[in-house]
Order: sequence, then structure tokens, then C-alpha cells
Amino acid sequence: MPEKILVIDDDEIVREVLVEHLENEGHEVIACSNGYRGLEIFKNEKFDLVILDLIMPGINGLEVLKEIKRFSPPTVAILITAFGSIENAVDAMRAGAFDYITKPFNLADVSFAVKRGLGVSKLEKENINLKRQLKNRYGFENIIGDSNAMQSIYSLVDKVAPTDSTVLILGESGTGKELIANIVHYNSERTSKPIVTVNCSAIPHELLETELFGHERGAFTGAVATKLGKFEIADGGTLFLDEIGDMTPGLQVKLLRVLQERAFERVGGTKTIKVDVRIIAATNKNLEDEVSTGRFREDLYYRLNVIPVQLPPLRERTEDLPLLCNYFIDRYCKKRKRPMLKISRETMSALANYSWPGNVRELENLIERLVVLKEDETVVTADLPEKIAAGFNNHIDFKSAITNAINSGNLDFDKKVTDFEKYIISHAIKSSKGVKSRAARLLNIKRTTLVEKMKRLEIKE
Repeated sequence: MPEKILVIDDDEIVREVLVEHLENEGHEVIACSNGYRGLEIFKNEKFDLVILDLIMPGINGLEVLKEIKRFSPPTVAILITAFGSIENAVDAMRAGAFDYITKPFNLADVSFAVKRGLGVSKLEKENINLKRQLKNRYGFENIIGDSNAMQSIYSLVDKVAPTDSTVLILGESGTGKELIANIVHYNSERTSKPIVTVNCSAIPHELLETELFGHERGAFTGAVATKLGKFEIADGGTLFLDEIGDMTPGLQVKLLRVLQERAFERVGGTKTIKVDVRIIAATNKNLEDEVSTGRFREDLYYRLNVIPVQLPPLRERTEDLPLLCNYFIDRYCKKRKRPMLKISRETMSALANYSWPGNVRELENLIERLVVLKEDETVVTADLPEKIAAGFNNHIDFKSAITNAINSGNLDFDKKVTDFEKYIISHAIKSSKGVKSRAARLLNIKRTTLVEKMKRLEIKE
């Protein structure tokens, strides 16, 4: 599809020469003789580029340019000016013109300027489309859930996003911490600048310092060139420090200084570098416990904990399961271009009965797998992984046993309560692969309480 160019010039000969030349180069061209008509055409059609004369009767090119930029800021405009009006051309450049051509001009100069201008226009469109996609991907509508917990999260994020406050996102793995960080960034005043993510647990401790602060050439063996750190790359934008609870004490000290002074030196350097960066941090650890045991600096914790956002685990908001399932079904069915899946009522009950140690990420993976593998349109319990279906069947069997015992008058209350307690603790231990601290979180009890119950109930690890 040819690029569309608007030419505004009161000189008929110049106008005709430009139209003929640009059409010969494969462009679609519309031309007019004055600024008023040019603005009327511009506001009713879409153009990739505008070429306009600076000096015209009625409304001059500078005023036309200002109105074009007011109406459509990304529009690329090229000014035509006589040699004696270069100062006016400079004013036009300040007003947003991309380039200018002086009269008399040769057509090779026109072709060169148009080619460059169309390249910039294409990049502007791609940038706008990318921003639109990011806005859709990280809009508030992506916080899925009608539960009170998620509505509170929605309200909090809506308030904090437009500010520059430091945000600390807390929650188990898979609860959506990175999504919330991106939503905060893309709904802030920093959205035109990057959000740079650093996973503090995924980078070896000895490399994390240079990853964050960069290094100078010759700072260490192998440092053959200066490297910018993530703080510099994120300047003007947001730095998302994921799994910050895994940061070493030595690096915590350096991070604290950056938070206090917004300044640092590259590794091996002496020059102090100032940055304007918003910090969003996240962790699946209990930082208050980490502080009490000395593994995390108390002063850094208070610097980070300006706006805490606590994301609930999925097991604590099972009322959101239908919405989440429909959201992921819609996404992956559209992606695979297949009919929408339906989840039976019994299957939804099975999903609600499951503890979801992997949280929303685990649910998303399950839905994607079902969309790929399921041949018919209704998901039944037999389609679920054994660990989910078996837990639901055991739950049904247990309920039936209780009902039968009550109806027959043979209920041993203490034994049934003990059996149930033993069952749910064993299930939590199995779901957490034997990690007691994780099992305790699943059960919403302290680790010491879990250990005591395991001893009393003679539950083996």
C-alpha cells in the first residue's frame, strides 16, 4: 500500500513538480494551494507525511504546522523555505518540523528528505501500536477477580500507579507480581520510558552488582568495554527488582544508597552517576521474618516498603476461579483458533477444592494444556491432572463417609476430626513436595505449628 503524502504550497509550479515526482516514486499524493484547505484535508484523512511551504498568504506554514502538531503530534512534516528565511525554518524545526528544504531545490534532496521522513513516520506508527498493545496487555482490566481481596488490590494499584512512590509487591510464586509491576508502570507518568526487570535470584550473586550498576572498562578480567547497568538503562523509567529477598547483604547496602541518594558509581569507576528511576520490588519471602533473622537489612526494608501490595494466593480467592478460567480459555482458544471450552460444574468444584501451590500461573498452564489437548468442548474431571481429580474424589468420599456415619449414629467425632486434620496436612506436605515452610503457608499456619501437628498425628515427611 503506497504511503500517503499531503503537499501544501501556494506556488502552482512547485506543487505540480512535487506531485509528479512523488507519484513517480510510488506515493499517493494530495495537494492544495493554501493552509486553510490543507488543514481541512488533513483533519479528514490520514497521511504518512506532510510537505508544506513556510511562506503562504492567509495562514503561513508555521501556523499550519503548529495546528497539525496539536491535532496529531506524531505527524512528520517537511518545510519548504526560501534561502532568505532560514531563521523561520529554524523556528519551524523547534515547533516540531522533521526537516526543511530550501528553494530552489533539486528533486534528489526531496527524495532523500521524504525517504527519511517516511522512515520516522513508520517508526512512530509502530511505537504507537506497541504502546497500544502494552496498554491493552497491562491495563487495569487485566487484574482479574471479583473477590474482595482483588478489588482491594485494584483500588490500591489505581491510586499508587500515577505516583512516583516505591512499591513492594508481596506474594507467593505465580500470584502475578510481575503483572502488577507492569500495570503500575504502564499507568504512570513514566510509561514513555522503559520498565527494566532484574530477577535477583536468577543472576549469580557475583554478577548482580555489575548487572545493576554496570562496570568500567578494565574493572575486572574480561571487562573489555564499559557496560551500562540496569539503573542507567531504566533512567526516567522504572526498575523492577524481582525476588529482592534473595539479594546478598553487601549488595543490599549499595541498593540502599541508590534509594537514598539516587546516585551510584559503576564497578571500577569513580564518577558518580545520577539517575531518575522509580523502584518496584517484589518477593515471595516474608521480609519481616528475613529482617528478624538478619538476612535482610531493616533500613532497606523500610525504604522499599512505602506502598506494600500483598497479593493473595489463589486458594484464598477461589470465587475468582470462574472468571480466571474464562479469561484464559478466551485467550488460548482465540490463539489456537478453536471453539471455546466449557468447564462442567463438577470440574469447577474440583478446581476450587485444589490448593493451587503454583497459583494463577499453574491455573494458566492447565487451561492452555486443556485447550491444546481437549478434542471436545466440555472439560470434565477426568480431563484434570490426577493430583487435582484425586483430591476432589477423596473430598467427595470423605463427605460421603461423614454423612453415612451421622445417619447411622456411628460417628466418632474426635476420630473423624483427627482423620480430616491428618488428611489436609498430608495433602499440603505432598503439594509442597515436602517443604514444611511452603506447606505451612498453604495451610495458613506457622511452620512450628505444622511441625507440632505432624509429630502429634505421626505424619511422616
